[in-house]
Amino acid sequence: MNTPDMTLRSNTFRRFARFGLIGAVAVGVAACAPSFNADVSRFQAQLPAPQGQTFAVVAEDPALAGGLEFALYADLVAAEMAELGYVESATPENANLLVRFDYDVDNGRERVRSTGIASDPFFGPWGGFRGRGFRRSYAFGFYDPWLAGPQVRSYTVYTSGIEMKIDNTATGERLFEGQAEAVSRSNRLQALVPNLVDAIFTDFPGNSGETLRITIREDGKTVRPTN
Repeated sequence: MNTPDMTLRSNTFRRFARFGLIGAVAVGVAACAPSFNADVSRFQAQLPAPQGQTFAVVAEDPALAGGLEFALYADLVAAEMAELGYVESATPENANLLVRFDYDVDNGRERVRSTGIASDPFFGPWGGFRGRGFRRSYAFGFYDPWLAGPQVRSYTVYTSGIEMKIDNTATGERLFEGQAEAVSRSNRLQALVPNLVDAIFTDFPGNSGETLRITIREDGKTVRPTN
């Protein structure tokens, strides 16, 4: 293990592209909607029940030691671990459990939204009126105003994610792996990461191999399996 190279809850921001969860990702627009949707995938192997075990939160990449942003998010993870009953260690070297944590948000992608009425019968696939009322749809592509179709506007959506691993420092055994991913109109990690941490610790440690859609609202949470 690289425990000596780790620094407790001190690492900087880095971007990485390995947060893809198997199955659908959360499609709610978290920045504007009254709820935050995240897809959470977790795997565990004999993660011990809290009985005084100590833990330390470190960055997945030891080269990022010293970052204040990572320390902020690591504090959130540490608070969740402490609430479960684990005890935070003063140093990673003395911890029973090493919690490796990472986070990222991508560069975004454009999404086109079309609404309204279309008089052209060939306009149907984009949306419009087909004798049963209005339709709204989303699509990628171009819009030709001569089609007499609905109003179209584009916006950018971002995919954010966190990754967490827990290792037994004595044996090096991997005890837990988890990922949480969300799609939103915002790329502000300061707003996204706390919700993602909240999601990954919901009903922790969960059933191994299960991916759940977790919705966080001001008035509570809902948890359901993904399709």
